[in-house]
Amino acid sequence: MKHRGFPAGAAAAVALAGVLTACSSASGSSGPSGSPAEIVIGASVPLTGGLAGFGYFEKWGYQHAVDQVNASGGIAIGGVRHKVKLVVLDDQTNPNTTVTNVEQLITQDHVTALLGSCTNTLVVPGALIAERSGVPMVTPCAVTDGFASVRSWKWVWDIFFNSADLTQAPFTMIAEYHLATNNKIAILHSNGVAENIIGGTLWPNWAKQYGYHVTGNVAYPPTSTEFASDLQAAKAAGAQILLAIGEPPSMIAMRKQMVAAGFRPKIVVMEEGGEPLAFANALGSLANGVLVGGYWDSTFPYPGAAQIRTEFQNQTHTTYSQHIADTDAAATVLLNAIARAGSLDPAKVNAAIAQTNLMTVAGQVRFTAQHTYTLPMVEMQWQNGHCYVVAPAGRANAKLIFPMPAG
Repeated sequence: MKHRGFPAGAAAAVALAGVLTACSSASGSSGPSGSPAEIVIGASVPLTGGLAGFGYFEKWGYQHAVDQVNASGGIAIGGVRHKVKLVVLDDQTNPNTTVTNVEQLITQDHVTALLGSCTNTLVVPGALIAERSGVPMVTPCAVTDGFASVRSWKWVWDIFFNSADLTQAPFTMIAEYHLATNNKIAILHSNGVAENIIGGTLWPNWAKQYGYHVTGNVAYPPTSTEFASDLQAAKAAGAQILLAIGEPPSMIAMRKQMVAAGFRPKIVVMEEGGEPLAFANALGSLANGVLVGGYWDSTFPYPGAAQIRTEFQNQTHTTYSQHIADTDAAATVLLNAIARAGSLDPAKVNAAIAQTNLMTVAGQVRFTAQHTYTLPMVEMQWQNGHCYVVAPAGRANAKLIFPMPAG
């Protein structure tokens, strides 16, 4: 493997409303003018930096779940209903800032519980602070196998997909549709924690298992936007499949530089940075045909799935992202647990999270002994500014574009 550097250090709403009764008191019995004190939860998310395209949707999803609970009257603790306040801090796509933010949320904002950031690189540092502090956290957006491998978690719970499922999905799609290629693959991946596993280990392993030849495997710094030589090498090797993963600025630059290099593979997969709407907006027609692993779509048969898409687009006048679903689900699970616990005591809230069996917009959430709930994968493709499900055939809502348009 070639390395170029290393980085620094609304059925759910109904279910929740049904348990909004409780038997113990909230910390701080009253707020201004004698009103009940708010229940404070917090999150550090990337609102700026390379992953800002994810943080925008995360913040909305978290707030949507909070708004749903508040609209139903809040959460009852000791017979008194309390509204929920969400405090969101910007981690600037920097794990060190994530640590600082989570510490602030715990020590200064005195949160009852926490919600997570996005990608394992940002989620895990914050989760370790929550774990050390004994504060319950429910997070989306950390691949579940990578999350579970960090440690035996007690206070932190993860809702997202499994990286093994993500990395196998392109290969099963090719097999299902009998797509003709020369079986040569080029891999370019950021050397972040999860990205190293995906690009450095899992994709090569699946390639070998499915009978493909990896012509080159390049690890690059997460902030890199220069790929001309790597793309020229992939072109010279005759790779007809490109598998790439990294932050949105990297994926946007890579797609543009593919055109400049005259590199025209038949299949292009761009994970992580190829997912958010910012990717498609930046590239226009050049995004057409790019594939990305998916775990949620508004057409999936979950209560409230279509409704949350409509609400998001009516409020923001922006095309939705699947991240509104996993974040809404994570926040809904957390708030439901607080309500079922009937207490703001961390241990009681955490025990309630462990017992979660709740239908959300992302499916029926039940945590494993490793504190994870894994969302099933599909393969999605950008087509004229929208990301459609194209595989497996039984879940597709659009026809696969193959081969990749020349651009």
